[in-house]
Amino acid sequence: MSSTDRRLERMLEPVQDGLVRMREILLAQIVESSSAVSDMTGHAQRFRGKQLRGALVLLSGDATGNSTDEHPSVAAIVEMIHLATLVHDDVLDGARTRRRVASVNVRWDNQIAVLLGDFLYSRAFSLSTDLSSRLASRVLSETTRRLCVGEIEQSTKRFDFELKEATYEAIASAKTATLYSAACELGARYPGGREDVGREMAQFGAEIGLAFQIVDDCLDVVGDAEVVGKPVGNDVEDGKITLPVLWTYARATEATRAAMRDIYTTPGLEGRRLAGLKAACDLSAGVEYSMARATRLVDSARARLAILGESGARSSLEELGSFVLERRW
Repeated sequence: MSSTDRRLERMLEPVQDGLVRMREILLAQIVESSSAVSDMTGHAQRFRGKQLRGALVLLSGDATGNSTDEHPSVAAIVEMIHLATLVHDDVLDGARTRRRVASVNVRWDNQIAVLLGDFLYSRAFSLSTDLSSRLASRVLSETTRRLCVGEIEQSTKRFDFELKEATYEAIASAKTATLYSAACELGARYPGGREDVGREMAQFGAEIGLAFQIVDDCLDVVGDAEVVGKPVGNDVEDGKITLPVLWTYARATEATRAAMRDIYTTPGLEGRRLAGLKAACDLSAGVEYSMARATRLVDSARARLAILGESGARSSLEELGSFVLERRW
């Protein structure tokens, strides 16, 4: 086990029992009599990651004194939605691997991957209808709408080097941070906890989630593919102008700007665009700026935890910010 894995295990210690139950529920929900579907869901589980979003439901519940027997089910629903987004994202991005294994769209094809993502969404919302409160269904249906809008908005802004930083953050918040926000809000409020605490925890999750996406965008241009667990440079290949590139472009000479645009758009450079971008410009200052922005978001998120009493779960939420900033995967 790596030092990162050990650190995460310590952070999640306060909710280990809930995580075990969450995984049991998740597995039960995606088991199918169809051997073809079972083969695919089993494969997809191999790149489920650290299950941070589900853990946030449980940590937020414990930290706010709102934990219930249904929280592991809510966490499982959140994780199924996240897994569905990963399967669909790999289709949108043309990704070939995730967590060092073949993506579903490569192992099978795009059609199968879309259907599998839809299957996971349907199982998630089916489980939500079995809960005693409709709060999870309401929050997560709105969350899923925002996820879709964020992906659509991002697709319309490809190759847009004039993108405003505020627009970048709005898109990143919708497609990534919104599920973090929902996880924390549901942990604090489900099935009917205090709305003021829920709002504050939702903002905590939104800031942590946006920081996570900014770090992810930095890793896509300077990360090590072996450590990250998937190919880097996908954003450049797909024409996405992320914050480190956006910041670098805004401060570059016109000649460098032209070279950056050419790297993104010239046919025949597939698979070599990131290397070309690094040769055309110095991204280090853009990455430094982006990481500073992520750090400010994490600091703001931590400050929101002042409304909570001292507990192991609160300490874990505080440490999660550092974990997001320091991660390399």
